[in-house]
Amino acid sequence: MKKRTKELLSRFDRGDRVALSRIVSMVENSHPDSPMIIDSLYPQTGKALRVGLTGPPGAGKSTLAEKLAAEMRKRSLRVGIVAVDPTSPFSGGALLGDRVRMNAVSMDSGVYIRSMASRGSSGGVAWKTLEVCEVLDAFGTDRIIVETVGVGQSELEVAEAAHSTVVVLVPESGDGVQAMKAGLMEIGDIFVINKSDREGAEIARKTVESALELKKVENGWRPPVLSAIALEGTGVEELYEKIEERLKLLVSSGSIKRRRRECVRSKISGILRMRILETEWERAGLSELIEEETARVLSGASTPYRAADSLLEKVRTGRS
Repeated sequence: MKKRTKELLSRFDRGDRVALSRIVSMVENSHPDSPMIIDSLYPQTGKALRVGLTGPPGAGKSTLAEKLAAEMRKRSLRVGIVAVDPTSPFSGGALLGDRVRMNAVSMDSGVYIRSMASRGSSGGVAWKTLEVCEVLDAFGTDRIIVETVGVGQSELEVAEAAHSTVVVLVPESGDGVQAMKAGLMEIGDIFVINKSDREGAEIARKTVESALELKKVENGWRPPVLSAIALEGTGVEELYEKIEERLKLLVSSGSIKRRRRECVRSKISGILRMRILETEWERAGLSELIEEETARVLSGASTPYRAADSLLEKVRTGRS
C-alpha cells in the first residue's frame, strides 16, 4: 500500500470527508490499492443498514431520496446516498447530477451523496456499489440509500445491494403493469405511488395491491403500498416509518445476518472467479490465441462457439 493511501486512511479514521471522497473514488475506479483499502476498512463494516430505491425513470426517486435523507437527519442518523447514474455507451461517462438535484441535503455534514456510473450493468446497479457502501459503512454511516438508474425493465441487482427495497411508481404510463413485468414485485418490500396528486393514482395503488396478493408473505411482512407527493414532502414520514419497521423486523428475525453471509459468500466467489480468470488469461497467453481464432472465424474456417471451445481445451491441456 502506498504511503499516500495510508495517509488517506488515517484521515478517513478521523472523520475527514475529503479523504472519504478520495477513497470512494479509488474503490470505484479499481485503484491498485483498492483491495487493501477494503481489507483495512472491513472490520469496521456491518453496522449500516441499506435501503434501495428503484423504479422507472421519472418516478421521482432522487426527490424521494432527498426527502428521506432529511427525515433520517431529524432522528440524528448519519446518511449516505449512492445514486447510480446511466453510463453512456459511447463515451463511458455518466450524468452524475444527483448533488444538483438534492440541494436540500447536499450541504448537510451528516449526509454524504455519491453518484456512480452503472458501467453498463443490465440491472442498473454499478458492480462497485457494494464496496462503496462498505466504505460509507466504515465511515460511521447509519443508513445508506441506494438509488438505481431506472433504465430497462430489470432492477433486480438492487436486492443484492440493499437490505430492504422500496419500489417507486407513478400513476401514469401503466407503471403498475410494468412493475409486474419487470420483476419489481419480487424484490419490493415497500411500494410507493409517487406524484399521487395526479389522475389515476388510486387506480395504480389498487392495481399494485392486487398484484401483491399473489406474493408470498415472509416473516409476517406483507409489502404495503403507500401514496406520496415527494416534492411536497407528503407521505415521506410514513414511508420512513415503514422502512424502519421493515429493517427492525429483518434484524430481529436474523435475516440481516443471513443476507450478510450470502453477500460475503457471493463476493468471495466473485473475487475468486476474477482472479482465476486473470491468472489463466495471462498464463495461457489468451490475447494472442484469440487473435488467431478471430482470423479463423473471419475466414470461415471456424465459428465463435467452436473458437471458444478450442481455446478452453488449450487452457485445460496447457497447450498453446
